[in-house]
Amino acid sequence: MPPPRTTSPPILPLLHKLKDAYLLWFSYYQILPKTHRHSLGLRVDSLFVEAIEAVATASFLNPIEKLPYVRLAMRKVDTIKIMLMVLWESDSLKDKQYIAISEKMAGIGKMIGGWVGQLNKQTAAPK
Repeated sequence: MPPPRTTSPPILPLLHKLKDAYLLWFSYYQILPKTHRHSLGLRVDSLFVEAIEAVATASFLNPIEKLPYVRLAMRKVDTIKIMLMVLWESDSLKDKQYIAISEKMAGIGKMIGGWVGQLNKQTAAPK
């Protein structure tokens, strides 16, 4: 039996925030009404995994190669936000749940937007 984990390995702050948001989402996903759990809920879950994959991939690339992956992560996160709104508006997520996860997603969106801006500056052709 392996020893219990006391600390996680260090990861990019954005990946850490995405992981935390996913863990919160997963706690909600398990109790979603069946009408949404296997449709919209499953898609949100997949989008989270895809966003995490895109950010993890980008973190190992040079600036020119990073940009498409960071933009992909941005699209995934924006889609997650919209789908969470639909779940909330259809009463599949409670107000407190929606607020908690939306706040996390807003912070993640700002971080990704900042990363895109930084990469655009780094990869812009010199004048």
